Amino acid sequence: MLQLHYYPGTAAMTPHILLQEIGMPFEIVLVDRMADAHKTPDYLKLNPNGLIPVLTNGDFVLYETAAICLYLCDSFPSAGLAPALGTAERAHFYKWLIWLTNTLQTTLVIYFYPERWVVEGNDAGAAEVKAQAQRKIGGLLDQLDGELARHGGPWLMGESYSALDPYAMMLCRWTRGFTTAPARSRVHLGPYLQGVLARPAVRRVFAAEQLAQPWV
Repeated sequence: MLQLHYYPGTAAMTPHILLQEIGMPFEIVLVDRMADAHKTPDYLKLNPNGLIPVLTNGDFVLYETAAICLYLCDSFPSAGLAPALGTAERAHFYKWLIWLTNTLQTTLVIYFYPERWVVEGNDAGAAEVKAQAQRKIGGLLDQLDGELARHGGPWLMGESYSALDPYAMMLCRWTRGFTTAPARSRVHLGPYLQGVLARPAVRRVFAAEQLAQPWV
């Protein structure tokens, strides 16, 4: 059986939602970050980077959130979580998935962990890195908002819900504590996020992960 190794509110949220959307049996396995369970030898055998999530199925082990999403889309095509292979829409799906993980998510990680990018003890440098990352995130959220405005559809790909939507919601959710211009404050992103949150699969995941409101 598919097992998703997760911690509430982390990048495991998107695969968790996709598994709920697909409707196949699966299990969730808590990796307690607060107890450094993601740094234990057993977990590092699954993901040597010590990051969450990991998807397993017997001897099959897969990490990296975007890779897990693509695997689930391709393994369960009837769920309709990605456009058909070989189409222009599929190419744009790849573009946005890579943008979400390599551009927006990476910049958010810099924002939340600025000390990783400066010499230990350089608090002023870390604060500058954090401020610069937040400015960059603002521009990226504006780009997402602009894409929704451009096509006018309810989802990131336009009229069709896809794996991109829980991924975008998850990352936008991480900005909920911003004191200025969180994702939800934007004209198009705000209603879009509420649309993603309204999906039953998304609500089941928030309940399973015991996440309190505000959700975004």
